[in-house]
Amino acid sequence: MADFVHLSSDGVSVVLDCRGPALPSIVHWGAALGEVDLAAVALAAAPQPIGFSADGAVRVSMIPEQSAGWLGHPGLAGHRDGRAWSSAFQVTGIDRSAVAVQIHGRDREAGLALTVDLELLAGGVLRARARLTNVAPGTYWLEHLTVFLPVPADATELLDFTGHHLRERAPQRTAFTHGLRLRENRTGRTGYDSAYVLCAGTAGFANRSGQVWGVHTAFSGGARTVAERNYHGHSALGGGELLLPGEVGLGAGESYTSPWVYGAFGAAGLDSMSERFHTYLRSRPHHPTRPRPVVVNTWEAVYFDHDLPRLTALARAAAAVGAERFVLDDGWFGSRRDDTSGLGDWTVSAQVWPDGLGPLIRIVRDLGMEFGLWVEPEMVNPDSDLARAHPDWIMGVGHRLPPAARSQQVVDLHNPAAYAYVLGRLDALLTENDIACLKWDHNRDLVEAGHPGSGRAGVHDQTLAVYRLLDELRARHPGVEIESCSSGGGRVDLEILERTDRIWASDCIDAHERVMIQRWTSLLVPLELIGSHVGAATSHTTRRTLPLSTRAAAALFGHFGIEWDLSVVSDDEIADLAAWVALYKEVRGLLHTGTLVHGDVTDPAYTLTGVVGESDALFAVTATATSVSYPPGVVTLPGLDPDRVHHVRPQPPGDVPDGNAAAWGAALPWCTPHGVRLSGRALGSSGLRLPVLYPDRVLLVRVTPTEVAE
Repeated sequence: MADFVHLSSDGVSVVLDCRGPALPSIVHWGAALGEVDLAAVALAAAPQPIGFSADGAVRVSMIPEQSAGWLGHPGLAGHRDGRAWSSAFQVTGIDRSAVAVQIHGRDREAGLALTVDLELLAGGVLRARARLTNVAPGTYWLEHLTVFLPVPADATELLDFTGHHLRERAPQRTAFTHGLRLRENRTGRTGYDSAYVLCAGTAGFANRSGQVWGVHTAFSGGARTVAERNYHGHSALGGGELLLPGEVGLGAGESYTSPWVYGAFGAAGLDSMSERFHTYLRSRPHHPTRPRPVVVNTWEAVYFDHDLPRLTALARAAAAVGAERFVLDDGWFGSRRDDTSGLGDWTVSAQVWPDGLGPLIRIVRDLGMEFGLWVEPEMVNPDSDLARAHPDWIMGVGHRLPPAARSQQVVDLHNPAAYAYVLGRLDALLTENDIACLKWDHNRDLVEAGHPGSGRAGVHDQTLAVYRLLDELRARHPGVEIESCSSGGGRVDLEILERTDRIWASDCIDAHERVMIQRWTSLLVPLELIGSHVGAATSHTTRRTLPLSTRAAAALFGHFGIEWDLSVVSDDEIADLAAWVALYKEVRGLLHTGTLVHGDVTDPAYTLTGVVGESDALFAVTATATSVSYPPGVVTLPGLDPDRVHHVRPQPPGDVPDGNAAAWGAALPWCTPHGVRLSGRALGSSGLRLPVLYPDRVLLVRVTPTEVAE
């Protein structure tokens, strides 16, 4: 076995010290090292062997062990009837390729075998996981298996996320001090307030400056994400599954595999880290590649009020503005006239749709649109035929049901009969109807989610069963797209995105809120996977009233859709909306393949978001409040080729935001159809003067190299 392993890709290097017999440790994760003496790298990074908890230096692997002298958070916690609680793995083999390494270890006394996978993916994204196997008689009860990735001592600040329904992924910063920062998600889904991406960076790191290391725990059930710094001089970020008591007991020969922990390093701020995640996701073979269709979703247009004439009128209005996909939301099945009954009865309602969904689907298809359908397969209303027939399929603790949420309980998909029923009903819907996509919802936390009868905790089993269900449906219907929705943005992670084609970022489509929700969702997920809709003038969720230009500009930077009763909208608004749809179709190729950038704007009232491609760029200047200066200062445009001259001008229909020229008497000098021509270097350093904008107003700016501008 080699003493050292060096993985390098896309400007990133990872160096492992494999000088056993203990598990290897990572001595470098960061900027590419090129051709280098790996032994010298390890020697230069080695700590002084002062010796407190153990003589000599404490060797910290990706699965830290107390047997090495480590007294911080352990990588593995579990026991065999009170024994084998501290592991001491010895390396038995290492397999490697140019961008991957697999480490095999065994603890003969504990009766455990361990395999650690480490891969360097497209974009320089690092991912790691571990598989634990019980190789002795009896049961090994696993408490957690957490994979850690080290970060340097000069990463002194942490950024992670919190939030709630309608305000998902809200950022929070703290100092990276000594001790453990443990973010646990116990909701049974990814959660509104998950750590999402836990970032450690140099002091003051921002969108375009500072070094940043970020990790994401890719799991859709209970998860834990960790940052730890201790007096040994070791700092690390890590992640794994949060297991409930007794969820995983490994019999002889049985194995448990932890979730993938994804990590990305950014040499120049959050944008450089985010670009790595986006590059990796776009490199996947199953990543959506065809133009992302303009979606019309019926929820905020009609809610549960379904009938063929009304939905026909909505479909015709949708086609008139250029929609390409029509999604029928909740209310089409069983007794589902509101959210208190019918969930689980996945049969088209004969009361609402006496001739089935066929007539509506034919109308939608004749209008040139795809047809999509809302489902919530993991849940059941107690007032449903399914619950009355199979109360033993509802998750709970022993014979006690959890408290209801949204009048719902959870179907135990680990039960083979329940799984077969749900799979059969969904398969039949997709077989019998021309359905292009499913909006797959999940509207409650998993409270006391145990297996009926035994009462054993079941979040782990449920999560894996959902993955199997999605995988099987995709295998049977490979052309059907699936959107992950969970009371809005409650299930957004890279493991669910292995099985879905889009995530719904939030049930809040108020553009004021969406600017920040989408900004931070896109830290991990590229724009083409983030559903973003234009709603009515007055928001359903906040009652805030905003102009169409603001609502549409926010939706533009995502997978564009409409959730608005277009059948009662004025002709002028229809024409304006059609112009925004046309712009989306023009620029979606740029938005969904280019590099997402954010300006570090001095004025806290303004944000700058842009996407830069090889021959085109589009920026949105958004005012979320009143400017601190009058008139405002300047903003630089990041990401442009510094050696090319660019034509900069406002982009219709977002070129004259309410409150610009009309209110202030004259247009900003550069803010005319002729615009201004400057080098990318000048635009990235001296920048552009910001326009005076009312709060919640947006100006779009188009930037193209002059060689291709005309």
